[in-house]
Amino acid sequence: MSATNLSLLNPDSERKNWFIHDRFGMIIHFGLYSLHTQGAWYRSRQELPHEHILKYFNQFNPDLYDPGDWARRARRAGMTHMTLTSKHHDGFCLWPTKETDFNVSNTPYGRDLIGPFVEACRAEGLKVGLYYSLIDWSHRDFAIDPFHPLRNIEDLESYNAKCDVARYQAFMKAQVTELLTQYGEISHFFPDFSYPRATHRGVSGKGRDYWDSEGLLALVRELQPNAIVNNRLDLLDLEADFYTPECFVPHEAPLRKGRPVDFESAFTMSERWSYNRDEESWKSPHQLIRVLVDMVSMGGNLMMNVGPTGRGILDKRTMAALDVYADWIELHARSIYGCGRSPFQAPKDCRLTQNGNRVYVHLFSWPYKHLYLEGLGGKVAYAQLLNDASEITWLPPGRRVLGEGEGLQGLDQDDLPHDILVLQLPPVKPPVEVPVIELVLK
Repeated sequence: MSATNLSLLNPDSERKNWFIHDRFGMIIHFGLYSLHTQGAWYRSRQELPHEHILKYFNQFNPDLYDPGDWARRARRAGMTHMTLTSKHHDGFCLWPTKETDFNVSNTPYGRDLIGPFVEACRAEGLKVGLYYSLIDWSHRDFAIDPFHPLRNIEDLESYNAKCDVARYQAFMKAQVTELLTQYGEISHFFPDFSYPRATHRGVSGKGRDYWDSEGLLALVRELQPNAIVNNRLDLLDLEADFYTPECFVPHEAPLRKGRPVDFESAFTMSERWSYNRDEESWKSPHQLIRVLVDMVSMGGNLMMNVGPTGRGILDKRTMAALDVYADWIELHARSIYGCGRSPFQAPKDCRLTQNGNRVYVHLFSWPYKHLYLEGLGGKVAYAQLLNDASEITWLPPGRRVLGEGEGLQGLDQDDLPHDILVLQLPPVKPPVEVPVIELVLK
């Protein structure tokens, strides 16, 4: 497809206005790996044959599955869209696909998981997203590559010679067609992922040509014209609807050809994507709030991951983390929704977001009595703490904060520049995880 025609695969920017406004979503990793609790990459890390995970397939029975509870907790936490792993790299499908028997209908559970998930999202007013792995280690036509569990078998070349890439592409498109035609409107489509530069034993990774990414994206645009699609199809000549840094806070807003892009960073509550009974590396309440604020302050989104148990419920650690978001967002939602980067400079240990004439100062540490904001002197009409709407005052422009007694003798006492705003803070930090000061500009 030519670059000109490729541009037709880009949606109208208006179609992602909700995404840019809402800023906060959830991704759910749920599948056979919820039983063995070793993660979706378990087969690859251990180089295990497909037969090894069939015992989990034969035991998969999430009898307490309640996506309504997931959706209610997500909504209360301030999340506005939910994305479910319809199929991960192991190839197990959460819907009764006609393209493979390796799906939920053939497990003890025996019925569709995606339909109830979609209904639960809509009941809570959440937009629906579906994750779909481009990788499928269970499919015989998926050639061995650097991440494949069988990458070190002796007869690698003869194995790959029997793989039919056209047949695999048809398989993927048939599954994507099922997903995008059977469940109503899908707002957020997350194909995962491309790795063309990886190499191992003379075989390369996979990218746009192997997936037929242009054809796959054209299919998505045809079936769900309003869906937004990530950047993981390896279509480097095409600006993606959104970009997906994963599990790290960028030093600055991601750029493409020198200008900012829309992005959504996926994070985990612990160090695992899927449920792990023994995991102890859970993020603190402060870290949970901070990563959300960090992303929005750079003009991006956060998609926080949860991993339900093998019985289909959220464990107490996950619920506690969601409660952290719920308690904070209840009082601070307007510093997140509709906000983005601010042109003003943030003080040390602070982040700024802005929506129109309102600037939000998020304080990761609470300073003693005064906060200095460069470039805002003389520009603020009103200031208040967002959690309780209590007024925050400031010194007249140019006024230096003076100490008491004789401790300043011999020091320069020049007035501050008039463009520095000096807020006068209460001595005790407000009783919220990350306090926010709302500045109303003149």
